[in-house]
Amino acid sequence: MLTEKSALSQKTLNLLEFDRILERLAGHAMSEEAAAMIREEKPLADPGAAAKIKEAVQAIISRINTGEEEPRKYLPSIGFLLPKLEVDGIILETDEACAIGLFAERGEALRKWLLPHPEGGSPGPADQKSGGSRQRIPVFAAMLGAVPDCAELAARIFRIVDRDGNLRDLPELRAIKRRIQRLNASLETAVSRYTANEESRRMLQSTVPSQRDGRIVLGVKANFRGRIRGIVHEVSSSGQTIFVEPEDIVEKNNEITIEKQNLDAEIRKIMLNLTRTIAERRGELKVFHSAILSVEVLMAKARYSLDTRGYFVPDGESPGRLVLAQARHPLLKNAVPIDLGMGSGDDTRALIITGPNTGGKTVALKTVGLLSLMNQTGLALPAAEGTVLPVFDGVFADIGDEQSIGQSLSTFSAHITNIAGIIAHSTSDSLVLLDELGSGTDPQEGSAIAMAILDCLIEKSARQIVTTHHGILKNYGYTRQKVENASVEFNALTLSPTYRIINGIPGESRALEIAERNGLAADIAARARAYLDEGHADVSALIGGLKEKHRELDSLTEKARLEDIRVKNERRSSDLKELRLRQKEAELKAGLAGRLRLLLDESRKTLENLVRELREGELTREKTLRVKEFLGELARTVEAEDAALREEELAIGEERRRVENQHNTGTAFIKNAAFAAGMEVFAGIQRRRGVLVRLDKKSSAGNTWIVEIGSLKISFPEEELAIAAPSAPPKAQIASVDFSSSSAVHAELNLRGMRLEEAVDSLRRQIDGALLHGLREFSVVHGMGDGILQKGVHNYLRGEPAVADYFFSRPELGGFGRTEVILK
Repeated sequence: MLTEKSALSQKTLNLLEFDRILERLAGHAMSEEAAAMIREEKPLADPGAAAKIKEAVQAIISRINTGEEEPRKYLPSIGFLLPKLEVDGIILETDEACAIGLFAERGEALRKWLLPHPEGGSPGPADQKSGGSRQRIPVFAAMLGAVPDCAELAARIFRIVDRDGNLRDLPELRAIKRRIQRLNASLETAVSRYTANEESRRMLQSTVPSQRDGRIVLGVKANFRGRIRGIVHEVSSSGQTIFVEPEDIVEKNNEITIEKQNLDAEIRKIMLNLTRTIAERRGELKVFHSAILSVEVLMAKARYSLDTRGYFVPDGESPGRLVLAQARHPLLKNAVPIDLGMGSGDDTRALIITGPNTGGKTVALKTVGLLSLMNQTGLALPAAEGTVLPVFDGVFADIGDEQSIGQSLSTFSAHITNIAGIIAHSTSDSLVLLDELGSGTDPQEGSAIAMAILDCLIEKSARQIVTTHHGILKNYGYTRQKVENASVEFNALTLSPTYRIINGIPGESRALEIAERNGLAADIAARARAYLDEGHADVSALIGGLKEKHRELDSLTEKARLEDIRVKNERRSSDLKELRLRQKEAELKAGLAGRLRLLLDESRKTLENLVRELREGELTREKTLRVKEFLGELARTVEAEDAALREEELAIGEERRRVENQHNTGTAFIKNAAFAAGMEVFAGIQRRRGVLVRLDKKSSAGNTWIVEIGSLKISFPEEELAIAAPSAPPKAQIASVDFSSSSAVHAELNLRGMRLEEAVDSLRRQIDGALLHGLREFSVVHGMGDGILQKGVHNYLRGEPAVADYFFSRPELGGFGRTEVILK
C-alpha cells in the first residue's frame, strides 16, 4: 500500500520531471530488462549506498577510459523464461534456448571485462598485452566475484543451436533428413508422370502440384473426375477443380509424413535434454541474471555520465553544505548556468529567493531538486567542480498551480494540503522546495502563513529553498536567524533577467516594468506608480543601494583575485629563474671540472715527455726554453680559466640577487631606478603606448630598452621613453557560460574526440587552472589511435615551463593512451 510519505516523494519526482532523466538513462542500456529496472529506480536515501553506486559508476568510467574495447552487445530478455525452468518436463523453443545462451555468453564477456581474470586463473589476451599485471577493482570484485560462471552453459547451448536460434545439423537428425530427401525425390518423380504425360496433363487445371494438409495433390478438372483414381481432398469454390491425391502417390506421402514425425520427435528429444541441462543450473542462472542486470544498470549510468561530461559530487566533503557551481538544468537545451550556495551545519537552513517573474527562480528551484535526485542515483551532474550536495532522506517540492476543480480545491487550498504533508514527513535531513510560498490568498495573511511554515521547518532543521514575491518575507530573511535572502538579478536597462543568483540581497518584483514591456498601457502603469508612491516607502531604493554595495564588493573581490594571480605568476617566473640558475651552476661546475681534468691530463703528458728528454739527453738551452715556455703557457691557461670562472660566478651572483629581490618584493626586478621591466611607457616621437620588456644587451649605446607595442618589440633609448599611468584594469564581466566549455579543473582531463588545436587549448587551460587551484598532478586521456593527440600533447608539455615531469600511465590505468602530468 502506498504511504503518504511515498506518495509525496513520488509527487516530487513527477514535479521535477525525474522520469525524463530516467528515460534518457534507460536509452543507454543494452538490455530491455535493465532499461525497465532503470525506469523504476528511486533515488537512494542512504549516504553509504549512494556513495557505493557512484564509486562503481566512476570505476566503470575509468575502465572505459583505459581504451580497451568495451563488450557492448545487446542482452536478450530471459527473465520470463526462468520461471518456466521450474516446471518439470517443459521444453524450451530453440529461440528461447538461444536467448539464454546469448545472455550467458555476453554476460560473461562483460564480467571478464570488469574482472580481468579469476583469482589464480590465467590472464586473458588483454591482460597479456599489459604483462598480466592488471589488478581487480575492489568494487567489482565484491559485486561479481561470487557470481557463478555460465560460460560453459552457453557453450553447451550453442552446440545444439546456433546464435540465430536455429537447430544445428546434428548427427542424430542427419539420417532422417536424408531419408526425407530421398522420399521427396521419389515423390517428385511420381508426380512428374502425370504432369509430363500429354494425356494426363490435359486433365489437370495446372501442371504445378498443390499441397493439402502437408500432402501433395493434383488439381483435376471437374469434367475428368474419376479418370485419375485417388483420394479427393478438396473441391474449389467454383466447383471446376477437384484436388486429388493419386493412389500411387498416397503411400509416398504417408512415408514422408512418418519420417517428418520421426524428425519432430527427435528434435523434441534433443530440446528436452537441453532444457533439462539448463534447468539443472537454474539457481546459478538466476543469480547470474540478477548480477549482470545490476551491472548493466551501472554501465548505463556510466555511459550517460560520459555523454553528458558531468561532474561527480564528492562524498563526505563539507558535510551539510549545499553548493551549486555553474549548474545547468539537464532537461533545458539552452540552460543558463547558475551558482547557488547555503551554509553548512545549522548556519543556514532556509534560503528565500525573490525577484521578478521570468527571472529564473522556479528553474533554480527545480535545478537544485533534480540535481539532488540525480546525485542520489549515482549520476554525474551538469555542474562544475566545487559543487557539493548532501544526501537527503527525502526531497519534497510544492511547485506550480495544483488547482483541482474535481476535488473542489483552489490554488491556495491545494498548496496548503501539499505543504501540510511535507511538514509532517520532513526531517533535519530533508530538502524542501517551496515555489511562490504564501501566494493564492490575501497577501498579508499569506505572508503570515508563509513565515509560520518557515518557522516550523526551521525548528525541524529541514533544509528549505523558497521563492516568493511577498515583501514581508524579504524582511523576515534579514531578521530571522538561520535564514538568508537571495535574488535573481534583473537588468534595469534592458528590462530583462540575467538569471544570476545573488546571495544576501532580496530582489524586486519589477512587475510594473515587465507589465509595460508586455503591453500594459503607459497611463495605467503611471497610475499604478502613483498608488505605490502614496502608500509605500521606497523599499526599491534600499534594495538598489544594497545591490550597488554588492557590485562594489564584487569589483574589489575581482581586483584582489587578479592581483593574487599576478603575484603568483611573478613568483612562478622567479621560481623558474631560480631553477635555471641552479641548472647553470651545475653545468658550469661540470664543465669546469671537465676542462681541468683535460688540462691536467695534457699537462701531465707534456711534462713527463720534457722530464724524460732532460734525463735521457744533454741539458741544452733549447730544452730549458721549451720547459719555460710550457710552464708559461700553463700559467696563462690557468689564469684564463680562472678569469672565465670568476666572470660566470659574478653573472650568476648578479642574477641570483635579482631573483631574491623579486622574491622579497613580490614584483618584477627593476634594473633602472626610473624604468623597470613590465612598466607601461610612452615610446618614440609618436608617443605610442607599450610595455618595457628588458634592457637591450646587444645595443652599444647603453640604457636601451626593448618595448612591446602591440605584437611588435622595438628598441628605444631611455631618452625617448616616458612613464605612463597604468591602464585601468578591465571591469570584471560576469558571464553565463555553458559548462561544456568552462575552464573547470579536473583530476583527469579527457581529450578524446577533440581536434589537436582544441585539445592543446584545453590542456593549456587545465594547466593554468591547476596552478591557480594548487593542483600539482593530473592525468590527460588522449587515447592511442593514430598517435596525433598523443604526440601533440607531449610536444606541448615538453615546452611548457610549468611542467616538472610527464610520463605514460601504468598499463592498468591506461598505458600509452593516458599521460600523468606533474607541475612544478
